[in-house]
Amino acid sequence: MIWHPMSILAGQEKEISIVSAKDEYLYTDQGQKIIDAISSWWTCIHGHRHPKIMEAIRKQTESLDHVIFAGFTHEPAERLSDEILKTTKGDFEAVFFSDNGSNAIEIAVKLAVQFFKNKNLSKDSQRKTWIRFTKSYHGDSIGAMSLGGQSVFTRIFRDLNFPTKEYISPDCTNCPFAKSPDTCNVECLDEMAEDLKKNGEQFVGAVVEPLVSGANGMVFHDVKFLQRLRKLTQDKDIILVLDEVFTGLYRTGEWYAYQKAEIKPDMICIAKGLTGGTLPLALTLITEKIVDAFRSDDVNHAFYHGHTMAGSAIACSAALASLEILQETGEENISRFVSYFQLKKKTFDEKFAGKVKNIRHLGAIFAMEVVQDLGPDEYLNPIGRKIRAKALAEGVLIRPLGNTVYITPPYNIHKASLDQIFSVLEAILEKEFTLPA
Repeated sequence: MIWHPMSILAGQEKEISIVSAKDEYLYTDQGQKIIDAISSWWTCIHGHRHPKIMEAIRKQTESLDHVIFAGFTHEPAERLSDEILKTTKGDFEAVFFSDNGSNAIEIAVKLAVQFFKNKNLSKDSQRKTWIRFTKSYHGDSIGAMSLGGQSVFTRIFRDLNFPTKEYISPDCTNCPFAKSPDTCNVECLDEMAEDLKKNGEQFVGAVVEPLVSGANGMVFHDVKFLQRLRKLTQDKDIILVLDEVFTGLYRTGEWYAYQKAEIKPDMICIAKGLTGGTLPLALTLITEKIVDAFRSDDVNHAFYHGHTMAGSAIACSAALASLEILQETGEENISRFVSYFQLKKKTFDEKFAGKVKNIRHLGAIFAMEVVQDLGPDEYLNPIGRKIRAKALAEGVLIRPLGNTVYITPPYNIHKASLDQIFSVLEAILEKEFTLPA
């Protein structure tokens, strides 16, 4: 038996067998053709089996598959490190390799903790607490869960977490302070600002997904939040880690979401679309400030962390090809979503007022909430599974987050496929859901 992720073992859903994939399409063993409207959990950003990535993988298998990365290196990893740092325009100095987003976050957390240990400053000896946000998600390992907000993903395991202080997440679509973009003064950070004034020295770092909190509901926030957060953390020498596992690599319209806010975090984490969904690979990018605390002949100042498959030559070659595609077509492909999503937002606002709310889009992300009183507005809301099943029957793969329906299609998806995705969503809303009483 395979224990599939996010599955209800006693449930009635049966796994669908996929035998092949090409571009935005998946093909089942029953001959069904399915549009992958979520890029298979946000990874296949160039569609499936992109020829350039497939060729890079084939070519790399002719010379080197993998070698232990401790004490050894190779050209694909060296090139990838150089190319990824160029995309940040000099904001970071070093790249640490791992194989998934959770591990990239764990690495950033451990680097931040050891940064203060290596500095050996008495005033930093009490830095034990991390800042997390209510609607955040950073992965399923223990450290990553410690930094996530209360949700079905984390609440069962809270006793395992390291010390954190939770603050309200920014939500510029449904502001908890009833502010508009014009009147917003980033009130969601006021409580943190007061805490930092009193005892900022107790905090090690803060982790946040920039501009969009993905897995907890595609919650959007303005660049003003990131700018104020950077200022608050900088003033108290708190390490700021941005989780760009979802938002990076043009998902929001820039190489990285932090660049839209014109700030410089201490570290960022990248994974998901890094290899175009072909192979596991993740990177933690680290600023010179952090790296300098580890430049020492003292063996106790080394960072004793490593993953068996870190720096896989084949994965690095896939990532290099993926970056090349982004350099050639990323901006152009993302820009075409802007007008298309604007039109669809207008259509859904007019046709389904009362059935959906908070329609929003950014870069290659489109999201909205379905208004149905079937449970909590979170992952376990059964409406999500109902909509997923209806869409799949019509040849579209979506995976709603509770009552949040979203699409994150491959950047090079054909317009006809986009049209079909939205036609299916419209039909579901028209036929399956009535206006709330």
